[in-house]
Amino acid sequence: MRLHFVAGGGMRVDYLVTHDGRAELGLLGGNALYAAVGAAIWGVRVGLWARLGENYPYAWLDQLKHTTLDTAGLKRIPGRQEHRTFYAYTPSGHRDDTDPAGHFARIGRPLPPELADYVHSTPGQDDPAAYEPLALRPQEWPAAYESAEAIHLSPLSIRTHREVSAHLRRRGIHQITVDPGERYMVPKLAGHIRRFLPQVTAFLPSDQEVRSLFGRDTSLAQAAETLGQWGAPLVVVKNGAEGVLVYEPAHGRLTHLPAFHRPGDGRVVDVTGAGDAFCGGFMVGLAQSGDPLQAARMGLVSASLVIEGYGALYALGRRPEEAQQRLAAIG
Repeated sequence: MRLHFVAGGGMRVDYLVTHDGRAELGLLGGNALYAAVGAAIWGVRVGLWARLGENYPYAWLDQLKHTTLDTAGLKRIPGRQEHRTFYAYTPSGHRDDTDPAGHFARIGRPLPPELADYVHSTPGQDDPAAYEPLALRPQEWPAAYESAEAIHLSPLSIRTHREVSAHLRRRGIHQITVDPGERYMVPKLAGHIRRFLPQVTAFLPSDQEVRSLFGRDTSLAQAAETLGQWGAPLVVVKNGAEGVLVYEPAHGRLTHLPAFHRPGDGRVVDVTGAGDAFCGGFMVGLAQSGDPLQAARMGLVSASLVIEGYGALYALGRRPEEAQQRLAAIG
């Protein structure tokens, strides 16, 4: 099967405190993997592009080889690297990736030894002049993926998003979607964001990220329109359980699409990776249909399947026809 799609980003080891006070430790995760799974749900072959340190659990790669995901783009680099990611989800729905000791104390659990020195998972992502160790570089674009038609860049450093987007555009990749790194979505870096937005096909920030960039008094619609004015050909704001807002600057059209699950749906067990899975489904939908709204619906379906279980690979075990059934239900 020819490889048409690539998900670039991080491969991580996840540590979670769930909204209902449970702990899940040492899970196979990472935004590249969740995005790839969100794409693969639609029956396509997806390549993974990420850097792996010597301390990455390489036994996990054997698991990936038994899936439809392609691992030719996983690059081993020297030294121990920061592959840990911690997330705590509060009962109100807020997500925090700092202070693991405080969050484990909140649920009456001791801090896992693996997180004793943890700060956060994205050091250096807001430095436009440097790459952090696990950041993707343009010169490392895998030769095995030269036939790809579409790539999604998950949250990474601002330098990666700026330089890799331009590099791939020059190489003829006609569809490039980007989910920004939360730590560079700040006013002081607005100029750098504006410079790379015209290079991408679609920009897919979260509601928290656009409010970090523009302030809490700016509505999501206003933020989306401003990003369009800055040069993004298409803007999709992910808003958790509220769904997504799609802005098409060429038509001046704003469309809200609700999430698949309604509040209180007992099938939702872990929302980790929901946004990444959405982006993967969106990538496939946009490439196949050319319709941003259809792409967003496919992204919402991908997210809905991922959050009904634990771990990035859970949704690959769902029946392929479930995705089509859900798409028909929300179409």
